[in-house]
Amino acid sequence: MADKLTYTTFDEYQAPEFPIDNPTKGALEVLKWAYTHYSEDELVYACSFGIEGMVLIDLISQVNERAHIAFLDTDKHFQETYDLIERVRERYPNLNIEIKKPKLTLEEQAKEFGDNLWETNPNKCCEIRKVIPLGEVLSGATAWISGLRREQSETRKHTQFTNKDNKFKSVKVCPLIHWTWKDVWRYAHKNNLPYNLLHDNGYPSIGCQTCTLPAFNADDLRSGRWTGTGKIECGLHQ
Repeated sequence: MADKLTYTTFDEYQAPEFPIDNPTKGALEVLKWAYTHYSEDELVYACSFGIEGMVLIDLISQVNERAHIAFLDTDKHFQETYDLIERVRERYPNLNIEIKKPKLTLEEQAKEFGDNLWETNPNKCCEIRKVIPLGEVLSGATAWISGLRREQSETRKHTQFTNKDNKFKSVKVCPLIHWTWKDVWRYAHKNNLPYNLLHDNGYPSIGCQTCTLPAFNADDLRSGRWTGTGKIECGLHQ
């Protein structure tokens, strides 16, 4: 187990190391370290409630059943996503699930930037409805947890268990970096986890309904996101 005093803040960042030759490929050990190292007020899990999110929620609940989970509600998510959040609340009643909305309503956004900003300027839409809200969530936190996996895309293949996050001036903890897609689903089925029903209909990666289609490339699980725009990330991990 890594020394819990390896670092405390973004400015003092120094990456610890964790063993991966165990059933969760280091994930549970990373979470135990994180919740020992940071207080509940210092650590936030930003969850999109995809299948990786369900695995992380289950692992987190084994370490800290009152953990702070933040969902960035863009007001454009699929109904299946909102339904899943309620199922999660029922299964893990002690978790602190925060629904974080942007300051601008969709109507206010349209008035200021025009209709369907997600089509005319998707980067600006993501900034307003995801990046800025997460920045607000993390304003009082020292670190945050993410479900990134190295296998997901070229932009994520060098992700470490802990990462210095220059965008949010925090430490980003990524427990699932060594997990494969099969590992994720094997764990989910073994533990009978609730999950977004869109996963059964060709949606391996699920974001806003305006910008998410079924994956058209079996080798790229994120190929259904922002199809045809050249955009590959919402901005949270860039």
